[in-house]
Amino acid sequence: MSLEAESPLHSSSSSDDFVGFLNTELELAASDSANKDAEVNNDHTNVIEEPGNKRPKLDSEDTIEIEGPRIFSTVEESTGSSLKPKYEDICPPHPGFFKGLCMRCGKLEDDGSALAFGYIHKDLKLDIREIDRLRGADLQSLLREKKLVLILDLDHTLLNSTVLTDVSVEEQYLLREAESLRNDPERSLLKLDGLHILTKLRPFVHSFLKEASTMFDMYIYTMAERSYALEIVKHLDPMGVYFNCKVISQADSTQRYLKGLDVVLKEESHVVILDDTKIVWNKHSENLILMEKYHFFASSCRIFGLGIKSLSELRQDERESDGALANILGVLKRVHQTFFDPDLGTDLLSRDVRQVLKTLRQEILHGCVIVFSRLFSTTSLPEEEAIWKMAEQLGAICLKEVDASVTHIVSLDSGTQKSWWALKNNKFLVHPRWIEAANFMWRRQPEENFPVCISSDKP
Repeated sequence: MSLEAESPLHSSSSSDDFVGFLNTELELAASDSANKDAEVNNDHTNVIEEPGNKRPKLDSEDTIEIEGPRIFSTVEESTGSSLKPKYEDICPPHPGFFKGLCMRCGKLEDDGSALAFGYIHKDLKLDIREIDRLRGADLQSLLREKKLVLILDLDHTLLNSTVLTDVSVEEQYLLREAESLRNDPERSLLKLDGLHILTKLRPFVHSFLKEASTMFDMYIYTMAERSYALEIVKHLDPMGVYFNCKVISQADSTQRYLKGLDVVLKEESHVVILDDTKIVWNKHSENLILMEKYHFFASSCRIFGLGIKSLSELRQDERESDGALANILGVLKRVHQTFFDPDLGTDLLSRDVRQVLKTLRQEILHGCVIVFSRLFSTTSLPEEEAIWKMAEQLGAICLKEVDASVTHIVSLDSGTQKSWWALKNNKFLVHPRWIEAANFMWRRQPEENFPVCISSDKP
């Protein structure tokens, strides 16, 4: 079966059909190989099905079913009419292995080069060529449904968790609240006694998942342990309609402390990633929408050295209507709409969501000309600084010295010469958080919300 062949399923992106999709694709590949084999040997071979040695089949309930024949041929000896069984090798390449057995021919030949997909099934490994073939087949089904792929982080992106022993004195009310809401299916505060943690779901998360699922085939990808991830997903997706077996945890990554799309059976050019940590996606930064961290608990603020009271201690929270997830949902809608814009033609296979993200990001600060004042060391190259690169990615032009084209001076100190120049020439003088906020919110922010404290001292 060629890479271009379409999946027979109407929707390979459906969570309920995910394991079934893999089985169907592997069955078709094996059938295609067997049919070609039979055609080549038609004049000399009788095909015999041996029922006792067959290809193992994936099963979502962690059991094994057997189906599909191993192919043998019978060849007439030149010295007589007796028939002698001979194995007809329909591999290599072996598409993958289940418990060490080739999924096509049943041979025990796992040499360790196949990639493990333990989150789909603990005993599943796939060859890189089979991974590419499955991605190609799945992509066509996704595009027929007008869907892309969305990879979602858990902690600080969709929720915030703390161990029970880290609940501060000012947060004790949360324990009582969690107990009173234990039987409420709509609750956002979860006391998970088996894991000894308290979890707060980010406001708007259920509406976010519901709406995003109409545009994206969704995965969870977390650096947490699998037991934690699966328990959390039970509350995010109690009916199993969003993720099912598509929950990737720490043990599934091929590189320690890093996340990678190598363990995702999707084409990289059609994947959007939502995560609060950029460094773990260093190979896929072009796919990433960076999320502002959700710090609900005091322990979270302490771990990240924020030195401020947490939302829970202040008895506040993000708003459902215009909080981080509601805002990002709007961004995802724009990404989806732009990618499937009919004015761009009908060739969806050649489109790349990374280019869509880049284009939308560059519109955010388009027309802004920025000079930074006393933000960088005199020994460093300004253009290598993270805030400089961020501004350029958002479409701004960054200069080292002021001229008539400059629209913004970015500084922490209103007493610098360039800051005074901005005030004198009616230019914007803003705090660096103005750029960071634009990066998180995906739109230019009101400059008056990011002032630099005015100093009476001239430079």
